[in-house]
Amino acid sequence: MKIISNLIEAHIFREQNGDLEFLLLKRAPYQYYPNLWQMVSGKIKENETAYKTALREIEEETGLTPEKFWVAPTVNSFYSPDGDYICLLPVFSAKVKFDSQVILSKEHTEFKWVNPEEAKKLLAWDGQRKSVDVIVDYFLNRNSFLNFIEINL
Repeated sequence: MKIISNLIEAHIFREQNGDLEFLLLKRAPYQYYPNLWQMVSGKIKENETAYKTALREIEEETGLTPEKFWVAPTVNSFYSPDGDYICLLPVFSAKVKFDSQVILSKEHTEFKWVNPEEAKKLLAWDGQRKSVDVIVDYFLNRNSFLNFIEINL
């Protein structure tokens, strides 16, 4: 078994009146894990950094450009029985303007802005739900002990 890291996860959120809303995307029926609600995800291209992958995937899947962008202090993982490997995914968070217009790619059929509790109900994997909690804890509860690294755009 090997350990790889060739995918990213990016949680897009917007803030208004002290509340956060997360953007969730519904996977198209022909995709792997059809009709599943998720955040932005994608594969790292050769010679591409993980954070540039996240920015590219955000633009490709949603048409959005973040106002601010961070490396979240968590890493998600999953095991693939097909390839007998464990994949580690760096997690990013991106803040967009509240009135930003989402333009979906063909990879998704729907989107919705949801509060953190609804996001955690819709996301399939524990690591994704944990990422929502970490982002809320930092940006809403202002827990400064978490080490979010801002990437200048």
